[in-house]
Amino acid sequence: MLFELLGPEGLEMISTLLQCRAAIVDSFISIPNERTGFQPDVSRKVSGEITKPAYGCQVTIQSEKEKQMMKIYRREEKKEKKRAKGTDDGDSSEVVVTFDPKEMRAQREQALLNARYEPLLTREWVYERIRYPNVYDSYAEATKAPAFVGGARLLLPEGIHRENNKMYEEVEIPPNDPMPIGFEERPIYISELDEIGQLVFKGMKRLNRIQSIVFETAYNTNENLLICAPTGAGKTNIAMLTVLHEIRQHLQPHGVINREEFKIVYVAPMKALAAEMTNYFSKRLEPLGITVKELTGDMQLTKGEILRTQMLVTTPEKWDVVTRKSVGDVALSQIVRLLILDEVHLLHEDRGPVLESLVARTIRQVESTQSMIRILGLSATLPNYLDVAAFLHVNPYIGLFFFDSRFRPVPLGQTFVGIKTTNKIQQMHDMEEVCYNKVLDQIKAGHQVMVFVHARNATVRTAFGLIEMAKNRGEICFFQPDQGPDYGQCEKQIQRSRNKQMKEMFPEGFGIHHAGMLRSDRSLMESSFSKGHLKVLVCTATLAWGVNLPAHAVIIKGTQIYDAKRGAFVDLGILDVMQIFGRAGRPQFDKYGEGTIITTHDKLSHYLTLLTQQNPIESQFLGSLADNLNAEVALGTVTNVEEAVKWLSYTYLYVRMRANPLVYGINHKAFQMDPGLEMYRKELVVECGRKLDKARMIRFEERTGYFASTDLGRTASHFYIRYNTIETFNELFNSQRTEADILSIVSKAEEFDQLKVRDEELEELDNMLSNYCQLPAAGGVENSYGKVNILLQTYIGRGEVDGFSLISDLSYVAQNAARIVRALFEIALRKRWPAMTYRLLNLCKMIDKRLWGFAHPLRQFPNLSHVILNRLEEKRLTVDKLKEMKKDEIGHMLHHVNIGLNVKQCVHQIPAFTMEASIQPITRTVLRVRLLITPDFRWNDQVHGSVGEPWWLWVEDPINDHIYHSEYFLLQKKQVVTKEPQHIVFTIPIFEPLPSQYYIKAVSDRWLGAEAVCIINFQNLILPERHPPHTELLDLQPLPVTALGNREFESLYKFTHFNPIQTQIFHTLYHTDTNVLLGAPTGSGKTIAAELAMFRVFNKYPSSKVVYIAPLKALVRERIEDWKVRLEEKLGKKVVELTGDVTPDMRAIAQADLIVTTPEKWDGVSRSWQNRSYVQKVAILIIDEIHLLGEDRGPVLEVIVSRTNFISSHTSKSVRVVGLSTALANARDLADWLGIRQVGLFNFRPSVRPVPLEVHIHGFPGQHYCPRMASMNKPTFQAIRSHSPAKPVLIFVSSRRQTRLTALDLIAFLATEDNPKQWLHQDEREIEDIIATVRDSNLKLTLAFGIGMHHAGLHERDRKTVEELFVNCKIQVLIATSTLAWGVNFPAHLVVVKGTEYYDGKSRRYVDYPITDVLQMMGRAGRPQFDDQGKAVILVHDIKKDFYKKFLYEPFPVESSLLSVLSEHLNAEIAAGTISSKQDAMDYITWTYFFRRLVMNPSYYNLEDIGHESINKYLSNLVERSLRDLECSYCIEIKEDDQTVEPLTYGRIASYYYLKHPTIRMFKERLRAELPLHDLLSVLTDAEEYAELPVRHNEDQLNSQLAQQLPLQVNPHSFDSAHTKTHLLLQAHFSHAQLPCSDYTTDTKTVLDNAIRICQAMLDVAANEGWLVTALSVCNLVQMIVQGRWLHDSSLLTLPHVEQHHLHLFRKWAGRAGRSGAEGFCGPVEGLPELIANCSGKESVFSTIVSHEFHPSQILQAWSFLSHLPVLEVQMSVKGWWEQSQEQMERPLPAAGANLREESSWLDVHADQEYVLQVALRRINLGQQRRKQDSKAQAPRFPKAKDEGWFLVMGEVDRKELLAVKRVGYVRNHTAVSVAFYTPEKTGKCIYTLYVMSDSYLGLDQQYDIHLNVTAASIAAQVNTEVVDSLSGPSLS
Repeated sequence: MLFELLGPEGLEMISTLLQCRAAIVDSFISIPNERTGFQPDVSRKVSGEITKPAYGCQVTIQSEKEKQMMKIYRREEKKEKKRAKGTDDGDSSEVVVTFDPKEMRAQREQALLNARYEPLLTREWVYERIRYPNVYDSYAEATKAPAFVGGARLLLPEGIHRENNKMYEEVEIPPNDPMPIGFEERPIYISELDEIGQLVFKGMKRLNRIQSIVFETAYNTNENLLICAPTGAGKTNIAMLTVLHEIRQHLQPHGVINREEFKIVYVAPMKALAAEMTNYFSKRLEPLGITVKELTGDMQLTKGEILRTQMLVTTPEKWDVVTRKSVGDVALSQIVRLLILDEVHLLHEDRGPVLESLVARTIRQVESTQSMIRILGLSATLPNYLDVAAFLHVNPYIGLFFFDSRFRPVPLGQTFVGIKTTNKIQQMHDMEEVCYNKVLDQIKAGHQVMVFVHARNATVRTAFGLIEMAKNRGEICFFQPDQGPDYGQCEKQIQRSRNKQMKEMFPEGFGIHHAGMLRSDRSLMESSFSKGHLKVLVCTATLAWGVNLPAHAVIIKGTQIYDAKRGAFVDLGILDVMQIFGRAGRPQFDKYGEGTIITTHDKLSHYLTLLTQQNPIESQFLGSLADNLNAEVALGTVTNVEEAVKWLSYTYLYVRMRANPLVYGINHKAFQMDPGLEMYRKELVVECGRKLDKARMIRFEERTGYFASTDLGRTASHFYIRYNTIETFNELFNSQRTEADILSIVSKAEEFDQLKVRDEELEELDNMLSNYCQLPAAGGVENSYGKVNILLQTYIGRGEVDGFSLISDLSYVAQNAARIVRALFEIALRKRWPAMTYRLLNLCKMIDKRLWGFAHPLRQFPNLSHVILNRLEEKRLTVDKLKEMKKDEIGHMLHHVNIGLNVKQCVHQIPAFTMEASIQPITRTVLRVRLLITPDFRWNDQVHGSVGEPWWLWVEDPINDHIYHSEYFLLQKKQVVTKEPQHIVFTIPIFEPLPSQYYIKAVSDRWLGAEAVCIINFQNLILPERHPPHTELLDLQPLPVTALGNREFESLYKFTHFNPIQTQIFHTLYHTDTNVLLGAPTGSGKTIAAELAMFRVFNKYPSSKVVYIAPLKALVRERIEDWKVRLEEKLGKKVVELTGDVTPDMRAIAQADLIVTTPEKWDGVSRSWQNRSYVQKVAILIIDEIHLLGEDRGPVLEVIVSRTNFISSHTSKSVRVVGLSTALANARDLADWLGIRQVGLFNFRPSVRPVPLEVHIHGFPGQHYCPRMASMNKPTFQAIRSHSPAKPVLIFVSSRRQTRLTALDLIAFLATEDNPKQWLHQDEREIEDIIATVRDSNLKLTLAFGIGMHHAGLHERDRKTVEELFVNCKIQVLIATSTLAWGVNFPAHLVVVKGTEYYDGKSRRYVDYPITDVLQMMGRAGRPQFDDQGKAVILVHDIKKDFYKKFLYEPFPVESSLLSVLSEHLNAEIAAGTISSKQDAMDYITWTYFFRRLVMNPSYYNLEDIGHESINKYLSNLVERSLRDLECSYCIEIKEDDQTVEPLTYGRIASYYYLKHPTIRMFKERLRAELPLHDLLSVLTDAEEYAELPVRHNEDQLNSQLAQQLPLQVNPHSFDSAHTKTHLLLQAHFSHAQLPCSDYTTDTKTVLDNAIRICQAMLDVAANEGWLVTALSVCNLVQMIVQGRWLHDSSLLTLPHVEQHHLHLFRKWAGRAGRSGAEGFCGPVEGLPELIANCSGKESVFSTIVSHEFHPSQILQAWSFLSHLPVLEVQMSVKGWWEQSQEQMERPLPAAGANLREESSWLDVHADQEYVLQVALRRINLGQQRRKQDSKAQAPRFPKAKDEGWFLVMGEVDRKELLAVKRVGYVRNHTAVSVAFYTPEKTGKCIYTLYVMSDSYLGLDQQYDIHLNVTAASIAAQVNTEVVDSLSGPSLS
């Protein structure tokens, strides 16, 4: 022993020690007692006699003499103790009272220090001297008597009984007396709990003692807890108390539990236990509506299920895997609020490390995110509970509860028997004997016994052995069952069972129970035992874990158990022993229980120490340190050595290393030098880092100490693969392996190392090898890896296995192999080996499905019988053949007629799809591939689930054996059912010379035999031309500002010299009129270039106009704000904004010098350029960001420029075009198109930025978007730390939700820093004042940390606040959505682009940003005035990294996207009259940029070759197709000659309102003569314009919730459609419904923006068809949209602040007005007109009505609305020719109230003739006269300013026919309107009606009847009318 301790160099010392042994022992005995019982606070020097500490160990070798001495010593010690005890107790109890916790902690630490020097032989636990309030530890207090058992020295409790004979040694520990009840203890009754507690503990009366002691802390505080209590003490209910505490924290005031906010995780050590706990908790928590699910290896949950579950019961490994993937389930681990760890004492078993890493991870998360996660540890009694408490961060004064065995509900007597013989056979015999005697004793005493054995077959053997012994000894009568009343029935049931052994032994009173029996047989045994019919039940340990069946006595026979994991026999674990002993003693009946364990003599002391808790539990973490370190690195929580060292300090390993360094190989000296073990932990970490680096699992730079994870390491972490296995893979795995090789590599994995080959198995393995193995098994039956291989193949081949040990080995192999092969698959995919990837994916599926790859795919369907499947295979009927056959044919082939249908159904359920690929070359080295995937199988929920089918897709080059692109995608159920195709777009590299072909392979992730291949052929591929070189930046002298030669212009600039780029282009822009294209990187001062071109116009052509086109409204705003000040105020030039939000009137435009507009708006305006003089006055068109030609909105730019060039060529007055863009690849094409020759093209390289840019690109793995984004947060934080710790940072994300998530994560990382507010550069108080003004709650939080958020969902004021703070460097970090890159010019030092995809609602998937957007974002890096360089960090999906690497450095070519929208633009030109034949259309196309690119890059546009002939053919087809589309949409007519085209009214409407032709077509097909409002609403929302409205992730759920609150039904299957969402948003707008999130508010704005325009077009369509009812309904719809109320609501509700419940105020008022004799209107006030009349302009009247309910300020707002409403007076007359008159006359119409019987009330007109109705409108508005220019309507709920206007609709009610419609603008004092109409053909009286409809207000419409008396037609009058018409020109109403 000493030799072991001191090693070889200590030999001399040992001899010395042995010589002086007696003296040493004497010195020990004579140490005065003060030494052992000294006061803890005395710090003492080590006394001379012991300079070295003495370390006691558990086993000492002693001679006889020493034994005598020890006895004397012990007697002495007892006396001393008694003496000491007398005095001591008194002292300590008084002392404790006055202590405060701090002092106690100090004392404890001092005591711990002293404990190091204490000899352990005195067995005095020094730290036990501190009394913790809830620790009941009798062992620590009682005096212990050491004893020698099996040669080992132990301390045992008093009162033990020992027996030692030849056969065995027996130690009996009597049961303890229960602990007396303390005076402050009181039981907690359930009835005292709150409502929730009572619901859950229904049926229980009160909590037991332990639960009552813990109750207060568990139920009412948030403290971490450690509860050590014996088995069966009711720990589960303590867990329940903490669960309830958590639930109660999420209880809302009205008793609703907020289930979204929390998760509870219960970690149970075994699956059986997890299942039991799931049942228990779900039963108990059901009344609260809390869902509990099991998440283990057996029970997988989908992500959705996990989200819907509040409590998860899981095993340590499973939870470790879940939290390792921080990413996928990051949201999951973040909302865990309570973590319950059952059986924490497992820390020293093999699975301990998993628990350690879990706790360390959780506690680090708590500290880093400052979130509250409560930890509850439950364990059996263990000696060093303080260490475990420290590890779980439990406060020992509050949360530590220790109950020793006195608290067992039934005290337990334990007997240990050690059989002495070593001969195996004799041993078995003796065990049987002892077992029998013990059983007999119990039976004679009238008790039932359970005998536990450790194998299923052993149960039968043992039972029959005992029966035989009993018969031989004639004692069988004791065992036979008593013939009770229900015995007969039991016997009947037993006789029915098929288990013959069971039937045989039942009459003898014996039973068996193991997991291999049928469920029914097992429960039969359980019930007979509990009824007492069985005296002895022989069972395996599963019974103890899974079933709660107690007995008075339990006997464990033998402690050797076979462990499949190790492949050998091991000792029964302490956990199992405790669990089994926990079954002893039935709480209701027994005073005590008895547990007996029969083992071999050498193991006796082992079990004694374990069960009497003598050994402190140690940590096993070192063994798996490498794996756990790798997991943390892959997670991103450990990024360098320092963090790793910190992470180790959270483990139990660290707690124990400090308490007991020797065990962990730390020698004493090292420990004294390094008491915090910093150095030692660092050594451990560095050593592990090197190992992992060598295995390529991480990259470890020793110099800097940084760790970076690799694909291999991440794969290993996610699939839980050990380090050694990865090393094996690295050595053996390459791209050329066959299936057989793969199986042999897998079988060599470390996970299978422990499996051994036993002699008795060889024969069976040989059989398996010959029967089931399809592939050679390397290693054969003799080697363990050969055995693994055979088992795995047997598993795949569904082979039969007999041997018990082989069965458990088989399931172990199957479980692990599946995981390992998946990991190999990922590794191969990452290494881009196509053949290997394919093989492995198939192997994965073979293991999952247990089928060989050559088996028929239909074998995957369980409902087909084997006979059928075998016939299918014999007949070689492949799936394809079967698909083509009819069901009867199949039936005949299989000789089974009816089966045909079944087979046919199955065949069509095998997932399959068709792939079509189209390729477009982008440059000579990059191809874009567009894949169209159309599902082609029938969905069946039982077979496919309800989510989707996962597929892997890759592009392989068969010649070079390489994968160029791979991705994982889901075919969703909905897509399969609706056969909706899925689009996938990606880029791949190509190399010259061109390969012949690539393959695109798609393989199902689940189904064997489900795959598709598509060949990409390069035969006809024409690569685009090479790009011309960039313009070189010349080394010129910078030009001074004075070169402008105009003082006014010079004064606009703050700088003195132009920058190099501006200098080089100055002359061309300022002194010539050539068209210019300037390509220069962002931030190089292009705006100034634009200004130079404007100044030229101001100088040379002062009467002309400048048009500046910017792609976004935000950019237009920014330019306007700048130029209003600089150009308008300083130069006196009129600047006008023209966008969708702002439409100035014609006069303003006509007077403007500079028009700033968006492409769409300018396109709309210039479409009718012939009639708009100001369009012809334009001298220069400046287009900013012209490279956007390639994006969605590009075609508009293309059309504008083409039209401008067209106009120039037709009006002989040329318009200059200046295009500004980023650096371009194919600038020459653009220049050709813009008509630029040698001069005027400037295309600089991306590198000539004024501030150089350094770019870092990082790839991130992960198929799913959200998790991938989450994994980017830590790198973002690190990028800020390293690149820009104090300078401004911009982070671009793709969605508003991401801004929030990113900000919150960054705050979490800041929280761990020393100065968490380091990004806030402003005084705390000042920022608090600012925060107080902010509306958005998330923004309030983030601003406090110096982080701003910026997106369209914020309120305008919040956005401004954030912008100001950021620009002035008060906050350092701004997280913005991508639109900010374009919209606002805030440069920053560092730009982080976090993810390059965004969710595209239309195609419902994530798509890439256009490359231009990414360049634009990067362009924001580097502030010209402050930085000498900018930094950009781009975080992308790893599969796209290469693509971005290429194009961020070399510019991206701009292609045209005109093709997709060509027909819209052709329609516009046809309507404008520019195009009148097909030839014109062809010519028009040659003006476009599209035509230029078509010639340069034909393959991109699917053009075969570039011969003259084929281009012509291509274009004429294109024109044909587009025109045919337009013709189908009723927009144009193609004449008989098949050449001429003419516009139709619908085409004009589409062009005028800028609508797409499918929309107009839908109007034509769906609008009817009479449509109710709700149908009109759906026609409106189905407009093509709304297809672009984003439906983001999970918004379909929001939509379905929103739909429930709204009045009109929508199609329930279309909640993810943009049209449905539009419909819901409009309804919500009318209903004032609460929107689910801020995104919806901005979406509503988008919807309303377009709504008016579309409605106007609907009105025109209705008018064109002459539908009166529909036309009026459309007018009503417009009013609803502007006012945001339903038509049937009272129009009073449009007043601000007036809601439904205020209406009674107005109704009540009626009476009063009548009584008081007030002038004006009398009667109830139901709508606005009555109210206006009632108030007659007096605010006082209005305020009297509403004063009870409203504040003065609200009254003011409402009155301001009311008093501004228009009140119109209408007078009408008819103008026209009458027969008797010589000239045109105007006759007034009779007043409305006239008597219809009198002739004078009717106006005589001639039949069938045109007359003009003259309508005079006058505004008689009471109250304030409004300001002159203010013609805007009062529309608080409409997002933009709306001009007040009127529709005049004239119709005939009887025929429901509309005669005329006229729009009237704002009516000021007088407006005269003329409406032309025809009189009817037949004579007689008729009534026409004129409707005066407001286009802004509800409830203000008027109608007037026009009474006409139609007389015979007059030829003269008709002729005159026509002559006048032809003179005055057509009057278009």
